[in-house]
Parts: sequence; C-alpha cells; structure tokens
Amino acid sequence: MIILVVNAGSSSLKYQLINMEDESVIAKGNCDRIGIDGHISHKTLDGRAYDADCNFPTHTEAFMKLVETLTTGDASVIKSMDEISAVGHRIVQGAEIFNKTTLVTDEVIQQIDDLQELAPVHNHPHALALWACKKVIPANVPQVVVFDTAFHQTMPPKAFMFGLPYEDYEKYSVRKYGFHGTSHRFVSSALAEAMGKDVKDLKIVSCHLGNGSSITAVDGGKSVDTSMGFTPLDGVVMGTRTGCVDPSAVTYVAEKHGFTPKEMSDYMNKKSGFLGVSGVSSDNRDISEATANGNKRAQLVTDMLVYQIKKYIGSYAAAMNGLDAVLFTGGIGENAYDVRSAVCKDMDFFGIKLDESVNDGLRGKLAKISAPDSKVEVWVVPTNEELLIARDTLALISE
Repeated sequence: MIILVVNAGSSSLKYQLINMEDESVIAKGNCDRIGIDGHISHKTLDGRAYDADCNFPTHTEAFMKLVETLTTGDASVIKSMDEISAVGHRIVQGAEIFNKTTLVTDEVIQQIDDLQELAPVHNHPHALALWACKKVIPANVPQVVVFDTAFHQTMPPKAFMFGLPYEDYEKYSVRKYGFHGTSHRFVSSALAEAMGKDVKDLKIVSCHLGNGSSITAVDGGKSVDTSMGFTPLDGVVMGTRTGCVDPSAVTYVAEKHGFTPKEMSDYMNKKSGFLGVSGVSSDNRDISEATANGNKRAQLVTDMLVYQIKKYIGSYAAAMNGLDAVLFTGGIGENAYDVRSAVCKDMDFFGIKLDESVNDGLRGKLAKISAPDSKVEVWVVPTNEELLIARDTLALISE
C-alpha cells in the first residue's frame, strides 16, 4: 500500500510517498519558500533527484508541481496518481470540531477553511492544498486529515485556560489549543526509543523550531503545556509572527496605524517576527547570513529567539517538577547548531551542558549532543510528521 503524505506549513509543502509494507520512503521532497519566490527539491529512494526554482505564489501551485514531479520526468516514481492508496494531510487547527484523525469530505474541507481565523497562516493554505488534491487524486482514493491540536488535548485546564471571563470559553471556545502536535508526538517517542527508555518515564521539553516554532512540555508522553496558544501566533518569535506580545501593545499599535482587527492580525502574523524585526527576511538562513555580515537587527532576532527558548525550558521544568531531556527539532532546531549552542549556553546550573564538539556542524541527524556529565540529556531529533501521519492514515482507512 502506497500513501502520499502532504504536510503544508506556513511557507512550505513537504511531502513523502511511503510504502507502508515496510515504511520505506519511495520519494520525498519539499516545496519551499512559498509566497517568497519558490523552490522544489525532490529525491527518490534509488538516488534520483530533481531540484528547481519555481513560482509558488500559493500552496496550490506548489501542490500541482508536486504531482507533476511524482508522475513525470527523470525523477518520477509513479505513472499516475491512481497508484496511490490514500493521502494523509497534516492540518494545524481543528479547534473543538476535530479532536481525532478524520476522513476528508467537501464539508470537512470547508470546516477547516472556516477555522482560518484561528490559524491565519495555515488553515486556508491547508484547504487550498486539499481542494487542489481533490482535483488530481481519483475520487475513490480516501484522503485523511490529521490535526496538530489533538496531541495537546491532554493539557489540564490550568494550562489551557486564559484569564478572560469564563463565558468566552463556554460560548466561543477561546482557550489555548497548541500546535505542532504531530511533530511533538513523533519526536518525544523517537527520543525515548533512542534513550532506551519508556516515554511514560520521561519529562521532556520539545523544541520545534522553524518558520513557525513551538516549545512543548511532554510529561510521560503527554502534552501538559505548550507555547503556542489560541492560534499559532503565541509563544516565541517566528518567521513572520510576533510570538507573545502584551495585548495592550496590540491595541495601541492598531490604533496608531488605524488598522482594523483583520489588518492587525495580518500585521502580526505575516509582517512581524524575524522579518519585521530584522527587515531582512523571514528565513533563518538569511538571518544567519545577515548576522555574519554585521547586521545588528538580524543578530537581535537570534538573541530574542534564544532568550525566549531558555525561559520556556526553565518554566516547563518547573511545571513538570523535573527535566530528563531537551530535544531540538524542525528546520532550525535540526540544522542551526549555533542556535542550539546559544540556547544551552550558561545552563550548567540547570543540569544542561552541551558537547560542542558533537553539536558543531551537526545538521539533520539523530544525535545526543549533551556532554557525558550533563544531568539533562540534550538531543537533536529529526521530526518525521509524515510517517506519523501515514500511520494514522493507514489505521483509519483499515478500520
């Protein structure tokens, strides 16, 4: 059985074609820098590759290129989409409508799109990818959606409630939902396996760092708190998102600019973060290059990110009454060894001590990067949301 997994992020569309007989990846790739310029990188199990700059104004164009790459050209792996048994999609926000993996229907896609105000950068692109997929995938091929918010349903009320009047929760479901749940669920389990321990016996701070970032406290394999909130806007500073901001600063800035609520939301979600502070780019690779060239505002972005991550690690250790491991994952977490180093610097008192000889230059590989005498283990754990989505998809269509 072959399953196509589509993982549409805020500026990327990752995909994997997986043979579920042995969970081998037939082909995988990434349509990157969506909304900036566009690029596709594609690799097959037998070593063929396709790499090209493309025009990706939205996720729709990226998905059409994905299909073209899988079925045509020197790096194709199937003759047509008829060979696919099912498609699994990662969806960021399910609110209280979706709390489990669900089969795709037109109504489900519309409900996902209707939730876009709760995830302005994600849910509409998800819906676009779903509609585009329906145009190409045969009608008899089931499609499944897996929701990031599901993993965080184990948070206790003291963690997910806001200090707003309780009726706002009762009437409008205003609460912390948390995101990147699929990734946090995968990497926390993968870390436990790498450590040779049961995830139920571990207290982990999982740092998913990318264009969108979130930090999660995983106690005994369950999410007990997470940095993102009602929407993916909350938490640490991100590619184009502010992260945590005093609500009064939001109303003050909106009034100064004369913004409507929608305009202010766009301002905070799409024009802030790395991009807004640095004035350079929303991409951490561009930020790093600018920093190396002496750009002080680019350096400030990294300093802010590192400082905020440190604070979350400390607060979540307190919330869990202990800490066994810190893990880094996501595009920045797996590849930006300078960020990992800065986060762990001067954390010896906390039991965190990095082995810089292992960390330096390490990109995208599962590895323990803490020193032998570090009381808290520190790991790089490549995320594989696609495999977890494929497993969930297979489980649902096999029922």
